[in-house]
Amino acid sequence: MKSTGVKQAIKNLDAFPRAEDHLLQRTQSGALVSVIGLVIISTLFLHELKYYFTTYTVHEMAVDLKRGENLPIHINMTFPSLPCEVVSVDAIDMSGKHEVDLDTNIWKLRLNKDGYIIGTEYISDLVEKGHTAHGHDEGKDHQEVQKLHLHGFDQEAEDMVKNVRQALANGEGCRVYGTLDVQRVAGNFHISVHGLNIFVAQMIFEGANHVNVSHVIHDLSFGPNYPGIHNPLDGTSRILRGASGTFKYYIKIVPTEYKYISKEVLPTNQFSVTEYFSPMKDFDRTWPAVYFLYDLSPITVTIKEERRSFLHFITRLCAVLGGTFALTGMLDRWMYRLLEVLMKPNARSVLR
Repeated sequence: MKSTGVKQAIKNLDAFPRAEDHLLQRTQSGALVSVIGLVIISTLFLHELKYYFTTYTVHEMAVDLKRGENLPIHINMTFPSLPCEVVSVDAIDMSGKHEVDLDTNIWKLRLNKDGYIIGTEYISDLVEKGHTAHGHDEGKDHQEVQKLHLHGFDQEAEDMVKNVRQALANGEGCRVYGTLDVQRVAGNFHISVHGLNIFVAQMIFEGANHVNVSHVIHDLSFGPNYPGIHNPLDGTSRILRGASGTFKYYIKIVPTEYKYISKEVLPTNQFSVTEYFSPMKDFDRTWPAVYFLYDLSPITVTIKEERRSFLHFITRLCAVLGGTFALTGMLDRWMYRLLEVLMKPNARSVLR
């Protein structure tokens, strides 16, 4: 008797009492609700499964402890109004020291007026490289030739001036791309005609106001790209229609580490930028250029890929399944009672 009472007490704890099979009634409305519930459950299950396998990122900040490392600068720019022969690249750090790195790869592509490549040149030295092949123009008069010889320029320099003037007349441009490896300190790099001797530059352009530094920045980054990175200068186009001038981009570099779900770490940098344009004035002694002045933040950002825990997935899945069963159960009862109410008047009219 005692064991029977214990069994009955245990049965009373059953939260899922079962009815006899002959008491169960299957209806068309119940079948329709079951199909709808199955579709909903399948859709939500696939959504939760995709949500579980999708990674998300967590951002953390700490003091930058890196020392003695180089800063890679990837550039890819087009100057549609400057021939490659006059374009030079210069990098200077905060101490005023010119960076020279013979392993740095910088290429210049000659472009015709339609933007197609017509020649290539490799720059191995980036410090105001003196272009020795600086020449003259076909239409120069005898006085200009005398001026060139007076200032110590030989036939090679005359030919250079001639070639550049011809290139300007043909609408040649230049695409500069490659990587600069500079010290990890504040500094700047600029692209300009500063590599030319001042007198040669005057002979070519007849004044700084005629140096058109219009440019298109295809890519400017300070390290490899990671998922979701945004380089704010990519796709920037600055085309001058009137007077020339100097462009200055003030860049704040934020050291960044991206940690993949596989624990692989990608060291790189992201940055913000502000822009300033200074038009040339008649009394200015400087020549137009495009400056990129950068400084490094003392804070490093760590971006980590993470995946949601399996228990989190099971919890959400149980909520989806339980909620769907509860909702379809209520919908089935409501539909059954509604059909029952609608069918009763029809039954009475048949009896009459």
